[in-house]
Amino acid sequence: MDWKNQVVLITGGTGSFGKKFTEILLEEKQPRKVIIFSRDELKQHEMKMHGYDHPSLRYFIGDVRDRERLLRAMHGVDIVVHAAALKQVPACEYNPMEAIKTNIMGTANVLEAALDVGVKKVITISTDKAVSPVNLYGATKLAAEKLTVQSNAYAAGTATRYSCVRYGNVVGSRGSVVPLFLKQRVSGTVTITDDRMTRFWLSLEQGVRFVMNCIEQMEGGEVFVPKIPSTKVVDLARAIAPEAKLNIIGIRPGEKLHEDLISDDEARHTIELERMYVIQPAEAIWFGYSWKDKGRELPDGYHYSSDTNNEWLDVNGIKEFIAPFEELFQQGKLEG
Repeated sequence: MDWKNQVVLITGGTGSFGKKFTEILLEEKQPRKVIIFSRDELKQHEMKMHGYDHPSLRYFIGDVRDRERLLRAMHGVDIVVHAAALKQVPACEYNPMEAIKTNIMGTANVLEAALDVGVKKVITISTDKAVSPVNLYGATKLAAEKLTVQSNAYAAGTATRYSCVRYGNVVGSRGSVVPLFLKQRVSGTVTITDDRMTRFWLSLEQGVRFVMNCIEQMEGGEVFVPKIPSTKVVDLARAIAPEAKLNIIGIRPGEKLHEDLISDDEARHTIELERMYVIQPAEAIWFGYSWKDKGRELPDGYHYSSDTNNEWLDVNGIKEFIAPFEELFQQGKLEG
């Protein structure tokens, strides 16, 4: 795929993912144009002031809830990376209709606008919390995945294709526990909800490069899942604050002990490759089935869970992941 002729729009482009995606895209792929679509003028201004001021870069104020604005922003766009979402679990629980308007209705607007203007590829960024969801955030992201995959049914006679990427916690992103633990370390006490808890982890750069790779390979209808390590949250706390006391405060509403990236039901139509899984559409008459020839089918009863993962980060491995955030924290530049 030749990125140099592409116009790329990123919804939620001022977030942690959007900024890193933009940085790598401009440095390595040199697309014709990159459009940052987000609703906060201050974050756009700050992003520009922090060096995101490339001749190919455009800033477009708008909300994914506004379909007309999306239609205007997507004019001439080839690729849409849909990263805009309300993602704080407690905020979504407390403001359920707001989460639904942005994460579900906003996604529907993105998908429909892309079809109407002839965007070639749309990829929605999802989360492990969409698998067997226990909180509203996870439920809205599950709905967003279903909307994205099934939109291929409407697009089958056009050039537009839709796929998803689903992965775990991104180390150091906004809302991540890493900035919280770094701040709590100063007090000498780190709070953990449950000492049995495990999570999938990957770096922001890993997530960005995985999404780029999936955009290049997508046919439409797939949910791409990277093979990534798990970590015990207790080990994460020990890596960040080895001298601190651990205060177990009890699991919060809407929180799981362990996260899943592929359920056993999804595994029946999932293909395993060397560094990722491809969940093929369960019932589709369009595309996304040639992956069967590129990998192997999963055994009956398989599920990809953070507590039964084959790949783990120990305390030393975690320290390598969080080293850049230690430096930012010391400089007072770490976003929480």
